[in-house]
Amino acid sequence: MTKILFQGDSITDCGRSRDHDGFKGNGYPLRITGELNFEHPGEYEFINRAISGNRIVDLYARIKADFINLKPDVLSIHIGVNDVWHEVEMQNGVDAEKFEKIYDMLLSEIKEALPEIKIILLGAFVTKGRATEAAWDVFRPETKKRAEIAKKLAEKHGCVFVDLQSEFDKAIERHPEPYWTNEGVHPTEAGHEIIKRAWMKAFEEIK
Repeated sequence: MTKILFQGDSITDCGRSRDHDGFKGNGYPLRITGELNFEHPGEYEFINRAISGNRIVDLYARIKADFINLKPDVLSIHIGVNDVWHEVEMQNGVDAEKFEKIYDMLLSEIKEALPEIKIILLGAFVTKGRATEAAWDVFRPETKKRAEIAKKLAEKHGCVFVDLQSEFDKAIERHPEPYWTNEGVHPTEAGHEIIKRAWMKAFEEIK
């Protein structure tokens, strides 16, 4: 059975259970679980260990317990917007240089411990909404930097990169915000479907 681990912040957490791995939350991991379990009964095991509010440093702090010890065959990571948002709101973010350094360490150590692992890196994204509009000149370029770093590290470590910012930008051309995110960061049901569809395309490349 192929074990798939979802990691990241609230966009991936999405209310998942802290008591057991049965409930994947209400976001894109649940949608992915439903589709793959329907199409391939008994072939996959899914775990969601994302934690709301996490930055890259928080992921690294739990690399042993919530990454390596779980021994996933496939790892999906979405991280980056809190590294920006926490700086805007609380001056407790992670700058782009440190973000790259810690993310690189995270991936290097995971690959060393689990050399056969396949990894999908989802690029951070942001849209204009009530949480982001006032500081849009910070949110957009800084989030873009984190996504570009993820793409760079995906190439370095042999991962698949998913450009979610591009996917959301295309969606906004079809229908304006706040249709796709609630406030510029957290996806609506339609927004989670964007992520799920992009993820599934990436998964086809590595499964």
